[in-house]
Amino acid sequence: MTLPGLATPIPESVPPRPAAQARTARVIMGMGLLGAFLPLVWADSVGLWGAGAAQWLLPVALLLAGGAAIEITAILAHRGLAPRLPVLVAGCVAVPLAAALGNPAFRSAAAGGPPLDSAGWAAAAAVVTMIGAFVVEMAGYRQGGGAIERLAGTALGLLMVALPIGFLVGLRLTGTPDYEGGWHRPGLAPLVGMIAAVKFGDVLAYLVGSTVGRRRMAPGLSPGKTWAGAVGALCGALFASWLVLVPLRVLLTPADGGNAEPYGGWIVHGVFVGTAGMLGDLAESLLKREAGVKDSGATLGALGGGLDLVDSLLFAAPAAWLLWVNSYPS
Repeated sequence: MTLPGLATPIPESVPPRPAAQARTARVIMGMGLLGAFLPLVWADSVGLWGAGAAQWLLPVALLLAGGAAIEITAILAHRGLAPRLPVLVAGCVAVPLAAALGNPAFRSAAAGGPPLDSAGWAAAAAVVTMIGAFVVEMAGYRQGGGAIERLAGTALGLLMVALPIGFLVGLRLTGTPDYEGGWHRPGLAPLVGMIAAVKFGDVLAYLVGSTVGRRRMAPGLSPGKTWAGAVGALCGALFASWLVLVPLRVLLTPADGGNAEPYGGWIVHGVFVGTAGMLGDLAESLLKREAGVKDSGATLGALGGGLDLVDSLLFAAPAAWLLWVNSYPS
């Protein structure tokens, strides 16, 4: 089974675009996406039209989850592991939705956001989706029909797409602890700090790697990645973590939102989240290399597909969540 127009097979003989042209196209597309995303961040931060935490950003997460589910299905189809598309899409949307609905900070603008509320509801939605996948397979079972392969693909899609995006939603709803054992209202620092660390890292990795990178880091998985680019990624993640969590922190925290730090402060955040982001990127490269496809899709032009856009966030979101769960009042 293949889903045409999504995962793009590696062409046999297509001349590569000049590096400068490709770099310009990626920058233009990236700036366009940033320009569309920042107004939503602002609307969410100020509670535009009375909206609570995450209510402006949740539709973006659900759209990304559904799109990534379609694209990972296309990739897995090349290896005979394609899940049933409606089941996986429904699960990948249900998991981040449950992460939001299960957290009191989403339901009430005055509430704090215990981090385990989002994680527990997201995990429950993932399990319910797997149960549903089993029920569908049992209802239409025929021997040798590929049920195990489809179930394996469903589980991989939930673990790689749905649950990480659930943690991404949880980052927006995670409050900071107070000294009485309660939770302050959530701010945008956890979510923005994670995204900034990963994307600053992505940009510097690309710029450094494409200009001065020589020694390849993982030639079998992604020939374009170099050790110089990895150093650039960590430097970008460290700078972004400092920028968001130190000078810009006051702009991203509500007046009654407390003043906690992620575990280890901005340095640990930058190293831990930046490394996780690189691993997420390589993880998608592994799947594409095994499937023999170049991009997860073509919806974002020079940037590839939606999964190509968020791959580094998928490992970074739970990494950042762990640091904020272990945050401390300061």
